[in-house]
Amino acid sequence: MRASQVTAAALALLLAGALTACSEQAAPTRAASDITAADRSGMQDGGTLRWALDTVPTTLNVFQPEATADSELLAEAVLPVLFRRDEHAHPDADPAYLAAAESTPDGRSPQTVTYRLNPSAVWSDGTPLSAADFVAQWHALSGADPAFHGEHPAGYAAIAAVAQGADPHQVKVTFKQPYADWQALFSPLYPAAVTSTPAAFNQPLAAAFHTSAGPFAVRAYDAASGRVSLARNPRWWGDRAKAEAIDFLATPAAARLDALEHGKLDIAALTTAVDRAQAAAGGAAAAPPDAAALAQASAQALKRAESLPGLTLHRAPAAAFTQLTLNADRGPLADLAVRQAVAHAVDRGKAAAAALGPLGLPAEPLGNHLLMAGQEGYRDNSAAAGADSAATLLDRAGWRQSGSTRSKDGKELTLGLLVPDGSVTAERTAEALTASLAAVGVTLRPQAVPFEAFVNDHLATGDYDLALFSWPAATHPADEERPRYAKPRPGTDGIPVVGRNYARTGTEEIDQLFDRAAATLDPAARLALLQQADARIWQLAHSVPLYQRPDLVAVRSTVAGAGAFGFTTPRFADIGFRS
Repeated sequence: MRASQVTAAALALLLAGALTACSEQAAPTRAASDITAADRSGMQDGGTLRWALDTVPTTLNVFQPEATADSELLAEAVLPVLFRRDEHAHPDADPAYLAAAESTPDGRSPQTVTYRLNPSAVWSDGTPLSAADFVAQWHALSGADPAFHGEHPAGYAAIAAVAQGADPHQVKVTFKQPYADWQALFSPLYPAAVTSTPAAFNQPLAAAFHTSAGPFAVRAYDAASGRVSLARNPRWWGDRAKAEAIDFLATPAAARLDALEHGKLDIAALTTAVDRAQAAAGGAAAAPPDAAALAQASAQALKRAESLPGLTLHRAPAAAFTQLTLNADRGPLADLAVRQAVAHAVDRGKAAAAALGPLGLPAEPLGNHLLMAGQEGYRDNSAAAGADSAATLLDRAGWRQSGSTRSKDGKELTLGLLVPDGSVTAERTAEALTASLAAVGVTLRPQAVPFEAFVNDHLATGDYDLALFSWPAATHPADEERPRYAKPRPGTDGIPVVGRNYARTGTEEIDQLFDRAAATLDPAARLALLQQADARIWQLAHSVPLYQRPDLVAVRSTVAGAGAFGFTTPRFADIGFRS
């Protein structure tokens, strides 16, 4: 799902010492994605791919609150994505839709983006893509009209005008103030009929929606049977899709290994199937399995996934990261020195090794809150947290060590750790965190919480000390990451509104750095501002990034063009069967 739109329920599903001393660490050389190469000349023309979904989504409108990651996957197959991301999250204009797209240079006002549409680009009813589609989507997503019930992604409110340019294939977008991440806008692009009125925009976009401008079009959409069938779009002007059809099949994580083994699926994400193998297998009346049983079940599921005949298990870091959030509004963690000590005590390398090593992925810790190791400009900024040791910081804050624990005013330094229930990866990470904190006299009390309650009952209410969970990685961090670190502001009742900043701490400086980055068109200058913001977040001990989440995807060996995509936008026309 789009990082700027993560919902509470989706967040909870994203499960999940010394700090690195070098702030200029280069990006690791590991592969940022693991995809079977697609050589179109060596692929069959035809065939039906079977691809696992979690569920058939209630909407294909990715800007509605009900949208899921499956909504976005389907939308990318049937709708225009003007800029496609490579494995490093770099956006490139898709020539199928854009002959050109450029913004006025930094410093020229007002900023104007000129899109030159591919003259061949048409909706499946024969209507050309035009400025009307851009205008309608801008009005729907700008937030100016509250009758449109949906997300309002950053950037649309910054637009002053959208109009046709010199001819019907040119669109000009003028901004009120500079907006650096303009390439994030209008993707996917919807036909004007879907976004032009609140009544049209607010209804679920599902079975009745058959308009396409991608290599595939929706042929059947049946939530009851758990199937969405896409067929080649006969009006598609780009490279002919290699597969004749794609059947997206709702398949619970617990059933995917069986479905693959019995030849019912060709592509299936298996991260959850491996991570929650025992939890998925246990019945409602079964006793909760212990940690050892969970780990054994996970290991068996991974071994099975690796040995399934005729299938390849692809591994890569996902476009999401696991981190430890510190609640600055509760107990000892309200003291900055204590938060800094906890952050210093966390051994990120051991946490990464515990989580990723058993899955066959490099145990590389993450050192940046805003950029992932595979993204352009990544560097480890953890040294900005300071050189003082955790023990020094705790001593300075008055928490003295006696034996294996620390205490102050007769109270031991014990912190609760919120952990997603049933996740082996989270369990292993929690064990590593507990050991790291114990080494400096801090006791952790892990509490496993079902995902249904993780956000609403704990993160949102502030009922926790430390929380282990994952966030989607941002392809445009200046805007998409800001809500996670924005300083809480008093509401009408005087109580701070935290939004997505579950750590409940922030500064005016961090907010300003994000705002300046979002308005800086020069890429190098924008990146420098983001690095400054990340350094300040480290200093604030808001949270500790640990590692990128694993992405395990099984793909039938006869299929090319699919795998663990990471940040890469799938090229659906190039996914198919080998000759």
